[in-house]
Amino acid sequence: MPGTRVRIASDGEILLSGGQVFRGYWDPHGDGVIPASQDGWFATGDIGRLDDEGYLTITGRKKEILITAGGKNVAPAPLENWLRSHPLIAQCMVVGDRRPYVAALITLDPDGITHWRQMNGKHPVPAELLVNDEELLAVLQRAVDEANKLVSRPESIRRFSVLPVAFTEAAEQLTPSMKLRREVIMRDFAQDIEKLYAN
Repeated sequence: MPGTRVRIASDGEILLSGGQVFRGYWDPHGDGVIPASQDGWFATGDIGRLDDEGYLTITGRKKEILITAGGKNVAPAPLENWLRSHPLIAQCMVVGDRRPYVAALITLDPDGITHWRQMNGKHPVPAELLVNDEELLAVLQRAVDEANKLVSRPESIRRFSVLPVAFTEAAEQLTPSMKLRREVIMRDFAQDIEKLYAN
């Protein structure tokens, strides 16, 4: 919008300034307003970047940023979104907070797997019985390798696990708008995550 100024904070957070940006939150127990910004800049909670032409790209949410044991900030959204676009993958959740490297949990797309199985002469078995299929894992590894081209090496997925079940709204692992509930998934698949970091 005209009059909007945008800048990126040192941690990658998008900051906004302008007459249309609200000054604060209503505080009925205090002075009436809790300031929404510091020094006139509103912290959006989004992570992004500005290119040379001034276009803003939003890459994730600040609260979802992972910080590896080596101190690298990793925005999971670009990797997750790219992998979700693969026809064999239903959902992907990147993990690695306070861990030595980035890893991922992957769930299979039933329709995509059915087509892949038919094209590769596989017996008609449920997708969950294919999670250790070497040919399938090789296809998924290539997808992960392609996704890793989007990021630097410290941000790249080093290992992944294919889960035998899907993330579901009924299990409270997904919101009604199909966003990941990370804390629930971390809890429900804690053992799978630990295996990703086992020697």
